[in-house]
Amino acid sequence: METAEIRRRFLSFYESKGHTIVPSSPLVYDDPNLLFVNAGMVPFKPYFLGQQAPLWDRATSVQKCVRTGDIEEVGKTSRHGTFFQMNGNFAFGDYFKEGAIRFAWELITTPQGQGGYGLDADKIWPTVYEDDDEAYELWHKMIGIPAERITRRGKLDNYWHMGVPGPGGPCSELYLDRGPEYGREGGPAVDEDRYLEFWNLVFMQYELSAVRAKDDFDIAGELPKKNIDTGMGLERMATLLQGVDNLYEIDEVYPVLDRAAELTGKKYGAHSGHAASESHPDDVRLRVVADHVRSSLMLIGDGVTPGNEGRGYVLRRMLRRAVRSMRLLGYDEPSLPLLLPVSVERMKNSYPELEAGFDRISQIAYAEEEAFRRTLASGTTILDTAVAKTKSTGGSTLAGDQAFQLHDTYGFPIDLTLEMASEQGLEVDRAGFTRLMEEQRNRAKADAKSKKGGHADTVVWKDLRALGATDWRAYQELTSDAKVLGIIVDGERVEELEPGRRGQVVLDRTPFYAESGGQIADEGVITADGAHLKVIDVQRPVKGLVAHTVEVLTGPLRVGQDVSAEVDADWRISACQAHSGTHVVHAALRQVLGPTALQSGSYNKPGYLRLDFAWGQGLSPETRSEIEEVANLAVRQDLPVSAQYMTLPAAREFGALALFGENYDEQVRVIEIGGPWSRELCGGTHVGHSSQIGALTVTGESSVGSGVRRLEAFVGMEALHYLAKERALVAELTDIVKVQPGELKERVAALVARVRDAERELEKLRREQVQASTGKLVEYAHDVDGVRVLTHDAGDGTTADDLRTMVLDLRNRLGEAAPSVVALTGVAGGRPAIVVATNAGARDRGVKAGALVRLAAQTLGGGGGGKDDLAQGGGTDPSRTGEALGQIDRAVQAATQGAG
Repeated sequence: METAEIRRRFLSFYESKGHTIVPSSPLVYDDPNLLFVNAGMVPFKPYFLGQQAPLWDRATSVQKCVRTGDIEEVGKTSRHGTFFQMNGNFAFGDYFKEGAIRFAWELITTPQGQGGYGLDADKIWPTVYEDDDEAYELWHKMIGIPAERITRRGKLDNYWHMGVPGPGGPCSELYLDRGPEYGREGGPAVDEDRYLEFWNLVFMQYELSAVRAKDDFDIAGELPKKNIDTGMGLERMATLLQGVDNLYEIDEVYPVLDRAAELTGKKYGAHSGHAASESHPDDVRLRVVADHVRSSLMLIGDGVTPGNEGRGYVLRRMLRRAVRSMRLLGYDEPSLPLLLPVSVERMKNSYPELEAGFDRISQIAYAEEEAFRRTLASGTTILDTAVAKTKSTGGSTLAGDQAFQLHDTYGFPIDLTLEMASEQGLEVDRAGFTRLMEEQRNRAKADAKSKKGGHADTVVWKDLRALGATDWRAYQELTSDAKVLGIIVDGERVEELEPGRRGQVVLDRTPFYAESGGQIADEGVITADGAHLKVIDVQRPVKGLVAHTVEVLTGPLRVGQDVSAEVDADWRISACQAHSGTHVVHAALRQVLGPTALQSGSYNKPGYLRLDFAWGQGLSPETRSEIEEVANLAVRQDLPVSAQYMTLPAAREFGALALFGENYDEQVRVIEIGGPWSRELCGGTHVGHSSQIGALTVTGESSVGSGVRRLEAFVGMEALHYLAKERALVAELTDIVKVQPGELKERVAALVARVRDAERELEKLRREQVQASTGKLVEYAHDVDGVRVLTHDAGDGTTADDLRTMVLDLRNRLGEAAPSVVALTGVAGGRPAIVVATNAGARDRGVKAGALVRLAAQTLGGGGGGKDDLAQGGGTDPSRTGEALGQIDRAVQAATQGAG
């Protein structure tokens, strides 16, 4: 049974049981605690917490999910994958344990010919939470499963939560015994490869506060209603019903693995057993490729782009792991252009938007692979240098900090470092590398924890939300009479806010726009009898609630007080200009570049906008000018700007663009500018006609990641101010160089060329002067234990290149008749440098340039190294060049005596 059919049967079954089918949310979800949706229940979280009234008593969905906590285990087990799909059925205060268990059992044991999955009932093993007698009795007495096949397990296995504060509860998991060829007998507690988990029934009834670990948390109390949240792993069920060993071999994943095997000349499974623990390393790498290619496809499809932090870093890591795995399998050519289309072909049946957006998706993925190939090339050079340096000192182990720098700074994978170092006869200090990685993870965890600490506890917002949703009137008015429902300071509710303090104020009604969709929040004031507050930020801590971050200028402000909330009108007008300008620039961009130039992110504030879009190369000045001209023509045409509400499917049929990474309700707001010319889903504030945007000038275009470019622009008065500054600058320059504005470009270019010619001539004269003075230094050579030693401080303004030229010239002048050493220091830009050269006679006496440089460079407060005949170093203390040269004589004497 194909995966798409398993998905269809699940939704159809639960629809027949009175559940409403809810579409999957994007992988990027508006939750400060999550990088990605990691469970099927995430979109329903406000209902479980009582923050919103559920739209249905029963719902079902197939939710896209990504988990990366066990990314290193991908391919090594039959259970771990990064992207997966979770079939779920949910009940909000409706049925509970009995209903969830009855429904699940009926679906999985009903014969396939009658619409079920047809699993063998005698091979199904349920588990229950250790003290959940009710669930145990339901499985044993109601369903009839023998007691020996029902396992009680602790919190680590049978208590579900999201890993962060929120809903949770005991659960009952379903496993299928796949037979002795997959592992040991004895049930799920003995072997989870043989007994494969495929469904988790969560009895959601508690709200958790502090969550320290999977089995260490605090229960804040009961949820408003007892709920059901189940998750059947679609890939797990496909593994069972398709009779394959693991999720990498199902119909939506295996074609990529098979193509990778074909490209690398590997035969998948030839050297592996049925159990994941019996997998050959090549098979593990092929699975990594198949999993990560599909996961990357889905993430880019939902608007994530490669980057160095957050979601972008997760995507970058997966793409690079896939490319690296192909390299380790022996394939050095670009691989994503041959693998990604295979994944799209398999996934488009369930997600047709992937095929429609493939031009954009592939552009981003292929650019990232190309960037990583360049990283591999540069990283290889750096690694070779580090290996040579290690060998030159007689070492056999590459330092952990060098391996970490390659990984952290250059994106060079540790596995590749291990492989290439081994090829050159070196080990890697893996323990040192691991320690540095752990320190970095701890810093990241501490940073994430501190960021989460900025949010008030969900219980606080839940209590306020229970008083009712905020009557949000940002589209209708700039001033509203309101009442203070609550005040939050440092995550705690208080009754009043004193002058000079900051806090968050929740009103029953507000005209303030809360930051979202790339538009920053309104500014303004909240006033009351005896109180005046400056509004400095506005956010939505939970759905339906608006919180104003305020600074109390005069007060105090008290809960229950009547107030007037007033938005700064000039601020709002400029914000509307910027947001409408963003839509206009996006439409102009697509008109000039084509439909694949889709917005992937935006930010706008009064007078300024930036827009990120999928594109693989920089824009020429002519293209930028054309985009600016198209945008300004739309402004001049005074196009009408309108907003209308409709369902999400209707909006898509209407041709409205849904921006990647945004979450939309069933009812969405469509903004049109000039009819179909610009038609986007948007919750921002806008002007009434395009002419109200005013002037629009594009100020910059740059790269912000592989396959992603950024346009920046000013609008309205800010655009005029920018152009005025540009005009003033041109006037000042034309006055300085005494030409007309139209001649300025040619005159400046000519002046720059003359300056460069003069600089080259000066550099030539300086080098000739250095060479002329070099010959005179030979007479300063002196004898140190039979070795002629020449040391000299060339002084300020002498670069390392100058020193190398002088040192080599002096060594040639001294000749090979006697052992000789030349050591010169100099200072350039406030930083000292030293270069040492030896001839063959000196090296025979045990005098090596690299050792001399390292010793002298330490005196300068730095380091250095090189070969035995020529080495270079530097430091930070230019006042110690004489002392460093003095070290040379003593080091030469020590070396010759040691050799003797």
